[in-house]
Amino acid sequence: MLFTKKHITLPFLFIIYMVFSSFTGPTDDWQLKKYENGISVYTRNNENSAFKELKAVAYLNATLSSAVALLYDWDSYPKWVYKCGKSSTLKLINEKELIHYQTVLAPWPAENRDFAVNIKIEQDKTTKVVTIRSYAVGQYIPVIPDHVRITKFNASWVLTPQKNGTIEIVYQLFVDPGGYVPAWLVNMAVIDGPFETLNNMKSWVAKEKYQKTKIPFIIEAN
Repeated sequence: MLFTKKHITLPFLFIIYMVFSSFTGPTDDWQLKKYENGISVYTRNNENSAFKELKAVAYLNATLSSAVALLYDWDSYPKWVYKCGKSSTLKLINEKELIHYQTVLAPWPAENRDFAVNIKIEQDKTTKVVTIRSYAVGQYIPVIPDHVRITKFNASWVLTPQKNGTIEIVYQLFVDPGGYVPAWLVNMAVIDGPFETLNNMKSWVAKEKYQKTKIPFIIEAN
């Protein structure tokens, strides 16, 4: 796996929705909407939008490198990320930053969505917490026929090593899907996406090729 060619994602919930947030609003008003198989999914209102913000939390039996290796494996996204159609790197800026492109499969009669995002990864040298952030770069590439371009998108993955050797993974997101989709319909659909993505991630990160990966710029917790 070449980490000079692949990088992070993010995840993505959609029935026409799934992404995360730079967050406007208080930090204590998350409402638990689903808990199953060790995965918690929360939503909260956004002060500046009718679309809700989302947070999903799970624990992985994985190293930081193996989790990042999976998140960097763009080619695998259509196989485990909810409603992901296509996934590719548009521009590699450096080993910790890139421009990513992804499509989202929407149910008929809604149009499919797509988005381009700037993605950056960083790690706290003291806590070893890895944070992956992404935000929309709008018209970075021309609009694709039969797709609605998402231009309001913020997301993050936060990977925190635990004392028992597991990793807490927190996925937060906010997206305005654009087009003519009622906010109430999107808000009804935002739970399944992150749950399915994290549930799939649990099994995918256990694959040997990710478990054996060591990423040079990631420092494991002692």
